[in-house]
Amino acid sequence: MLLNNGLIGLREGLEAALVVSILVAFLVKTDRKHALKWVWAGVGTAVALSVGFGALITFTAANMTFEQQELFGGVMSIIAVAFVTGMIFWMRATARTIAADLRGKLDEALNIGPLAVITVSFLSVGREGLETAVFFYSSVQSAGGGTTEPLIGFLAGIAVSIVLAWLLYAGAVRFNLTKFFTITGALLVFVAAGVLSYGIHDLQEAAFLPGLHSLAFDVTDTIPESSWYGALLKGIFNYSQQTSWLQAIAWVTYVAIVLPLFLIRPRTRVAATN
Repeated sequence: MLLNNGLIGLREGLEAALVVSILVAFLVKTDRKHALKWVWAGVGTAVALSVGFGALITFTAANMTFEQQELFGGVMSIIAVAFVTGMIFWMRATARTIAADLRGKLDEALNIGPLAVITVSFLSVGREGLETAVFFYSSVQSAGGGTTEPLIGFLAGIAVSIVLAWLLYAGAVRFNLTKFFTITGALLVFVAAGVLSYGIHDLQEAAFLPGLHSLAFDVTDTIPESSWYGALLKGIFNYSQQTSWLQAIAWVTYVAIVLPLFLIRPRTRVAATN
């Protein structure tokens, strides 16, 4: 869980940090530093909303019965998978143009007023924040209680993302962001598949879906998650050592469909010239 949540924190944190750095750099380069306070106001509001939303869903789940908690956790896991799937495809499609799009929106907002600037920065960061809150909650639920690994991994990923974004902004480091988001996106497909599998398990625990005790495999004695190799495999493939047939089918189907669609880029048509 340390690796998985570190990847989530790194990917989501870097996206949000890059958005902020693009907005800040645009204002600095165009000599409109007076609007920085409005950008930071929007960013701060987005972060507060994300934290508040995470606290809300945690509090809501804590006041439910066991079956209700499992049903709620399963639904939230499926929502998290939908979020992260949309996010990796969105970033693949907009990685090359996101900077120009953000500058254009911010330039228009500056002509309207402070509230518009706050709104642009809020919306630009808020989406990643809400996605992260839902996905992190689902990941923590799948890890179970009594461990701080998800939180440590998540915070470590966020910290690394902030450092990387600052170094990129300062020009201290340069790397191909398109390749970075492609690699992390492919890894997140496996993380999302695992979250989907755990979500289905929760729905089975809630008696919403059948097949809880119909296991595809049980490697508890062969590959225990407490061993280093079990932890490594779990970190890479995000599997459960006791997996029902429904979970296994969902995991394989998701990876088999989403991973090729993500990695195979659509061909761009070249206009014929006379």
